[in-house]
Amino acid sequence: MVDMASFLAEHADSFLQVSQPVDLDDVGALTAQSEGPIVFNDIVGFPRWRLVDQLFVDRDAQARVLNCDANEVVPRLAEVMRMGPSPLRTIDSAPCQEEVYEGSEVDLAMLPIVTHTDLDPYPYSTSFAVHRDPDSGAFNQMFPRSGVLSRNEMVTSFVSSTANRYLAGYASRGEKMPQAIAIGGHPAWELAGCYSHPHDDWWEAELFEAISGHKGEVVNCRTVPLVVPADASVVIEGWVNPQRSAPDGPSPGPSMLFLPYAAEQPVFEVTAITMRQDPIYRNHQMTPFTDHQEMPRLFHEAIIYDRLAAMGIGVRDVHFPQGGGALSVIIQVEPSIDGQVTDALLSVLGSAWMNTKMVVAVDPDINIYDYRDVYLALATRVDPSKDVITIGNARGLPFDPSAEPVAGALPTTAETRFPSTVGKWGIDATKPVPYRAERRREYERAWPKNWGKVSLSDYV
Repeated sequence: MVDMASFLAEHADSFLQVSQPVDLDDVGALTAQSEGPIVFNDIVGFPRWRLVDQLFVDRDAQARVLNCDANEVVPRLAEVMRMGPSPLRTIDSAPCQEEVYEGSEVDLAMLPIVTHTDLDPYPYSTSFAVHRDPDSGAFNQMFPRSGVLSRNEMVTSFVSSTANRYLAGYASRGEKMPQAIAIGGHPAWELAGCYSHPHDDWWEAELFEAISGHKGEVVNCRTVPLVVPADASVVIEGWVNPQRSAPDGPSPGPSMLFLPYAAEQPVFEVTAITMRQDPIYRNHQMTPFTDHQEMPRLFHEAIIYDRLAAMGIGVRDVHFPQGGGALSVIIQVEPSIDGQVTDALLSVLGSAWMNTKMVVAVDPDINIYDYRDVYLALATRVDPSKDVITIGNARGLPFDPSAEPVAGALPTTAETRFPSTVGKWGIDATKPVPYRAERRREYERAWPKNWGKVSLSDYV
């Protein structure tokens, strides 16, 4: 069985290892200063625990999970989608249940749950939750924030349409909804949970094998009718009560802002905590620039990649930069005829994902991970009078303060900002197409003699 411990051991030399004692309140600020994955080996007050974060913070980190090179992450994710789901194996006993705490033994304070900002009203768990459709029995997972209200209660933010539909189904029956939060399993489980395309007839966790190359194993929960990854470090089991709510927030969303500022969300009544004897706590720091910006967009990058390739345009890469706050994407394309880039921009702006508010198209000679290169393309390859497309009255992301909530659309719109509308724009920052050779020559970049043939590292 692969698990978080084996993953951390395999890549130990690539992670920042913090061995000095660290107060739990300092974890977030230290994490946000790390440029890559970080492991805390000594959390004050939690002697049994290690804490890890930033496992998807950049292409190098994502490539470790996908077992590929950093420049192959998006094509590899597209391959995972083509491979599709594989059945999970249910086992009778699992590491995640080596210790079981039920009833009066339940105490969320035993877990090193992080308070992410000074405004957060509670410590927030950020790992994925497992749910089940009350009608079909299908499983689904989402990444909520779950704030600790007491030793055995949390408030869980329902952020996906699927989870809200399931909850409404239980509420209509006058029933509570089973929920299990799985923390500290192999990161392939997390990546699978980021899948963002329609999948009504299968569970996104079934992508585990396509991502990791290993059979996914799950185990039945102890107190609720759900299954969870067998290799998880911690599982928090219980029931979401649709009849009870508590304030959720202020706490930052993926746009790195306190928006929506606060909302009423359902209470999660915890019935059991199960864990390994050597637990690893997986945090997802919710402040800039961390996994919280990278993870939700990974599969959507692959979806856009496949969609553009199907249009016949040469696509090299797709990237939602962290600084874009989930609202901006850069597509690296190689157009062969006039009009292709316009079609590509319109396709991405009209994608099923409402987040995409700004799309920038650049050539393969532009490094989309270097803001200097992207800014050069914007400055020298864009005539705003003809290379910018604007679209009004499109779907907006509730986390975008420039989006306007649609007053009266839903009873909760004023509080949740859903639905909202906003304008969108696409920018063609590519060179003229190849058959316009004379114009294209004007955009050739000036590099030093022998650029790419010698390396400074060989001389220092």
